[in-house]
This record gives sequence, structure tokens and C-alpha cells, in this order.
Amino acid sequence: MKNMFMIGNAHLDPVWLWRWQEGFQEVKATFRSALDRLKEYENFIFTSSSAAYYEWVEKNDSQMFEEIKQRIQEGRWIICGGWWIQPDCNIPSGESFVRQGLIGQNYFKEKFGVTATVGYNVDSFGHNGMLPQILKKSGMDSYVFMRPGPEEKGLPSRLFLWESKDGSRVKAFRIPFEYCTFDHLENHIMHCKNELKHSFNHLMCFYGVGNHGGGPTKENIEIIEKLNETMDDTNLIFSSPNDFFEHVESLKDTLPVVHDDLLHHAVGCYSVHSEVKKLNRYSENLTLMAEKFSSIANWATGQAYPSDMNQAWKGILFNQFHDILAGTSIESAYDDARDLYGEAISISSRNMNYALQSLSWNINIEEEKGMKPMVIFNPHSWPVKVNVEIEDGLFVNYLLPEEFIIEDAKGNEVPYQIVDPIAKIPNRKRVVFLAELPPLGYSTYKLRALKPAKEFEIVKVSENEMENDRFRLVIDQESGGIRSLFDKVKQIEVFKNDAAIPVVMNDIFDTWGHGTLRFDEMTGVFKPVRIKKLEEGPVRGVIRVTSKFQSSTIVQDFIMYKQSNKIEVKVKVNWQESYQTLKIKFPVSFNQRNTTYEIPFGHTTRESDGNEKPMQNWIDVTGTISKQREEIYGLSILNDGKYGVDVKGNTINLTVLRSTIYAHHAPFIPDMDEDYPIIDQGIQTFTYQLLPHENSWEEAETVKHALELNQKPQLIVETYHKGSLPQEDSFISIDQPNIILSALKKAENHDDLIIRLVETNNAETVAKVELKNWGRSMELHFGPMEIKTLCIPRNPEKAIYETNLIENLNQALVTV
Repeated sequence: MKNMFMIGNAHLDPVWLWRWQEGFQEVKATFRSALDRLKEYENFIFTSSSAAYYEWVEKNDSQMFEEIKQRIQEGRWIICGGWWIQPDCNIPSGESFVRQGLIGQNYFKEKFGVTATVGYNVDSFGHNGMLPQILKKSGMDSYVFMRPGPEEKGLPSRLFLWESKDGSRVKAFRIPFEYCTFDHLENHIMHCKNELKHSFNHLMCFYGVGNHGGGPTKENIEIIEKLNETMDDTNLIFSSPNDFFEHVESLKDTLPVVHDDLLHHAVGCYSVHSEVKKLNRYSENLTLMAEKFSSIANWATGQAYPSDMNQAWKGILFNQFHDILAGTSIESAYDDARDLYGEAISISSRNMNYALQSLSWNINIEEEKGMKPMVIFNPHSWPVKVNVEIEDGLFVNYLLPEEFIIEDAKGNEVPYQIVDPIAKIPNRKRVVFLAELPPLGYSTYKLRALKPAKEFEIVKVSENEMENDRFRLVIDQESGGIRSLFDKVKQIEVFKNDAAIPVVMNDIFDTWGHGTLRFDEMTGVFKPVRIKKLEEGPVRGVIRVTSKFQSSTIVQDFIMYKQSNKIEVKVKVNWQESYQTLKIKFPVSFNQRNTTYEIPFGHTTRESDGNEKPMQNWIDVTGTISKQREEIYGLSILNDGKYGVDVKGNTINLTVLRSTIYAHHAPFIPDMDEDYPIIDQGIQTFTYQLLPHENSWEEAETVKHALELNQKPQLIVETYHKGSLPQEDSFISIDQPNIILSALKKAENHDDLIIRLVETNNAETVAKVELKNWGRSMELHFGPMEIKTLCIPRNPEKAIYETNLIENLNQALVTV
């Protein structure tokens, strides 16, 4: 007999064509309906996901919550998908996926005594290839999804093993046709029956009214009971994904293996609604920095670890719901999203300030006339050399003489330059200088009222050219783009043609980008109206290019640093167009190119076919210099809030924005003369960096450079005081460059410390990790692309142990 597992569910979009308040009510109504069906039909089983919904019910209807708890204990209400919400599965960071499981699974365990064993994202628009490891280490050994469909991604079977780069595998199932039914259930079941041959004669068939909730109806259940009596060769079983995956466990050794991202569906979602995507990136990184410094302050100074960090994460995670973060909801929903991000940002900013000020206040800083100390914190697990900007009340003439120096912690004078202040008032000054900081630590810099003793070389700048020791950059006065970026050491032009050119593409597609894989029909090019030398000094040079297209303006500040091989570009766009996409083009000059995209906790190579693809903090194209010179050379492009890109031939096209109608879904055809609400209108800002490099992106440490752009050093202007801390300190050291610290936080259920480390280069590695301030040292073996989570007991006599991503595993670890 063939088995069709009938999965009674109600897909609940808490936000989409409605705001979260309406979604809140739909959750309660749907759960009430499901409870009533469970009373009426003894064979009926209900499946539901998303811990956020249960918290809503817990806080708003305690009686219903108790009923749900009872049904879960009976085994008829099945918790599936141990995440806070069903998120977009391309745009969130790797650490965000960890927190989906950490907070979601811990909630389910605390409230119901169970955790989910099946990952469940039935409506998300694609799934990154590192999810199997994240799922496995979050307690889930199976995964159910629907998109991309068969027409978008060929798979060997509906049921298969999905493998990530580290070798982790989960059983995966692609839902046939739909995850919900509004009517005609009998037809849906018969269509699914025809798919049994593609799933080893065991198939899940999902039913129940969905999207705006509803769930299985009486009619649904009775149709299934009636059909089951008439089918001779197929059993229709009221069941759950848990039971299905347990049933097919015996087939595991015969299942085909898929080692790939599960893409592409709705490629427009990688770029539409720039604001929500930028807020997501910013809040993720801010919250991670707040946790790191709060952990250090707690152990170093006794500053209380904040109790509301998970509240910040809950807001971030909720906004990662696929119809919010993907940019496909109604306009008013994004007012709510901004508010929720605001809460998360406020919590994290406040807690980070408490931590930083506690640390800096405990540094022993001597009193000295004419000196002002500045403590600069590095959030990364490697030493950094970064440019720091400060504009503060101390930079006014009555406190600061015209001549001053800045010294590092060792007393060395460092270069600085005075730049245009943000506050346009007399006597206000803004200073930029270079800081070298130890790994996950701080250094005290001092501003002294002394005449400079050293003269530093400057970045040479003309109206359209800049040059440092490594590169010469030339802006073309006709195109406003980079005519030349010449590597003086390797004697190579990085670009084949003018680069950093903003181009406008026709975009007649709906908000999701249904019906297309690319945006490549060019309708116009921005033309420069002004090219201006902005800064010249020992720290950096800046050339500003202002360009226009129709009613829109883009300003690109090209920044070359004296002691950095990265070219930074700060961008401000004032966008006033509709039904168009904005891209920035970078045609590289290399041969035999290979394109690598960062994905959450990993990377992948993809075809250079011009199709739109998702990325995280960076994309890289590396090849040979020329047919005559087979040396390896490449370009990484780093960003602080963009997720869509295409590569066609030798050209990287960074997708900046899409100006579609809010929540426009095909087949609706808009009236081009109508005044619809259009996404991405007005001013937006972002930064990208160009990192040319010899050899591979791994050797160039692209991952680290991209994280430095997204998690910036933090500065506290201090005073003189006695303290127990030195003027420079580091709290971690890792002896291998491909092992990075992803998270440092308090454990969920006790006072010990959690650190998470990730291998980034797809290379087996043995690394020594030291926490010297606490006398701890570990020698760790990493498999390629492995994520390791370690618990450091506060009691130094207790051994460090490895745990999983949801912190419920205790595995002995050898320490040195």
C-alpha cells in the first residue's frame, strides 16, 4: 500500500496584506478552530509552527494556551519548525538562524516540554545551503518546504537528503502543489496521489485554509475520511511531518543526496524594500556587538548582563518573517517593522553603552593637563587597523588648541586629518585617524595639546585622481565612474571598462519578481553633473561624484585610505522613479573567472549567467590576470545592507533598489497612470567597499574585511580616573585566520559563557583559542565550514564543553 500522510495545518502569515495586529487575531481564531476540530474528530491531528504565535496566545488567552498544552501532551497538536517564525531563508545572517532555533526551541521546551524535530518553512522563497548544519545542531533532523517549485529547481525526488558543505544531512521533503487548500480538496488529493511515484510511495499532502489562517475545516476532514474508504491502493493517514519522517527513516540509505542551495523563487525579494533590509543588517550586527561587550563587562568588571537581549532578538527575528524581510507586505506594515527594529536597536544600543562605559570607566588613566583619552573597542576576534571618526564637544577651540597630536597606547603619534563636521556650527571639528586595535578588546588613544612632531605622507588627490602606495584611482569625467583602478605592485588594471556606473533597468514585474530571473533590460544611465575633490590628507582622500538620471540623483564619495588596500564608496541615492531597478556595474578585467557568494555561515560558487542571486556581506570574482599572466587576482565587493546581485560574463552588477508597487502580486496588471504607493522612493544611504586582491579571496581575508564594515569599532571619550584595567587589553586570541568568533553571550539557562566559532574557508583546521584573562585555553579541531558552540563555565575548576546551537547538549572537550 502507498501512504499519503494528510497534514492538517493552517499557514499563518502574521504580516502580509495586513498588519501584525490583524495577524495576532487570526492566530487566535485559527488556534481556536483547530482546538474545536480536535474535540469533534478523534483521528484529526493538527500541525503548527512558530513560537512567536504561542507567545501571543500565552499573553492574551491563558485558557486557550492551557488547552493547546494539553493537546500537545496528548500528541495530537504537533509542534513543528522549532523557530521563532518562518523567516526568509536567504537574507538573515547565520547567527540569526541560530537564534531562530535557540529562542524558539527553548520556548517550546519551557512551555510545553517538547522541542521540534522537523524544520518547517513551507512558504519561504528559497533556502540557503548551510541550513542542514544549522537545523541539525538545533535539534531538527528533517526539513519541509515548498519553494522553489519543480519548474524553478530540478530535484531528483520530492524526498531526499539535503547536505550542507560541512557534511551535515537532513531528510527533506518538497510539498506538492500547495501547503493549504481553500476548496476542492478532493482534486488536490488526487493530484498529490499522482506524485507518490516521485516520493518512494510515501507522500505528505497538506490541507487546511491558510495564509490568513483558518486551518482544516469540518468538510476537509470528512472528505478525507470518505476518500480513504474508496482508495484501494493508498492509505490516507491523518498525520504530521514528524510521523512522516519517522516512517521514511528506513529509506534513508536509498534517498538521493542534494548538495546545493534550494533556489530560485521570487528573485526580486533579494533587493526590494532597501530600508527593511538595511535595518535588518544593522540590528543583527548591533545586537551581536552588544552581547559581546556585555559578556566581557560582566566577567571583567561585574557589570550585570542585560536581561532583555532576547527581547531585542525576538523583534529582529519577527521582522525576518518572509513577507516582511522579503519586502512583499503592504506599506503600513513597514511602519510597524521600523518600530520593532527601533525597539531592538534601542535595547542593544543601551546595553552596549552600559558595557562599554563600565569597561572604559575601570581603565586606569592618569591625570595629565592638555590630554584627552579616547577608548576604542574592537568587536572582532582578530586585530584590526581601522579608520575612526570622532566629532565631540572636546573639539572646540576653547578646549583644543589649533595644534594637537593623537597618540596610540604605546605613545606613537598617529596620522589624523580634520574633515567637514556633521554639525554646521562655528568651531566644531571632526577628526579622522587610524587606530590599531587588539582582538576583541580595546586600546586607549590620547589627544594631546602638542605641536605635531612628525609629518606624514598624504593620499595625493586631484579633481579626478587619487593615489596611495598601492593603487591609483581615476574618475572618468564623462561617465562619472572609475576609469582606472591600477594596482601599482601587480601592474594590473582591476577593471576592463568604466566601473561604479549606476544603470537603470526596466522592471515591470511584481513585488516578488514573479516571471523573471533577471533585471537586465537597460533603460538609462546616470550621468555626472559634478566631480569634486573633497578631502586630501595623511589618512584619506575623497572625490565626490554627483550624477543624475531623470528626476533622481546619486552621490558617490570615493574614498582612498593611505594605509588600506580597500576603496570605500559612501552612496546617497535620491530615487524618484517607478517600475525600474537601479544597479551599479563593475566590469573586472580577469580571465577564467570564478564567482563566489557569501551565504549564512558559508559561501558558494554560482554561474555567471546574469540571473539575480542572493548574497550576504560580500561577493567575489577571482580569475587569472591575463592569458599571458596566469597569476591569480580578484575583486571582492563588500556591502553594509544589500543582498541582490548578478554577474554576467566579467561584470558584477550590484542591485541597489527596486521601485515596484507595494504588495503587487501578478496577475494584477497596474494602470501606469494610477498613483500607487511605490517602494524605495526618496533618500537612502549605504556603503560598499572594493577589495582588489592577489591570490584567492580566502588569502585576502574577505570574510573579515566584510565583517569590519558591518561591525564598526566603538569609541568612548573618557576622563582621568584610577582603575583595575590596563589601557590596552584583548579578551580572546585565535591562532588561525579562518576561524572567527560569531557570538559571545551569556548562556540561556545559567551564568556561564557561550562562544560560537565558525570555519570560513572550507578547510579542515586545528586552532588554538585562548581567553587569557580567565586562564582558559582550547585546542579545537574544525571540519570544513563547521560551526562550533562552546560553554565556558564561570567556575575555573569546571571543564569547558561543546554544546549545540540550542545549548542543550553537554559534550566533553579536551582543553590545554
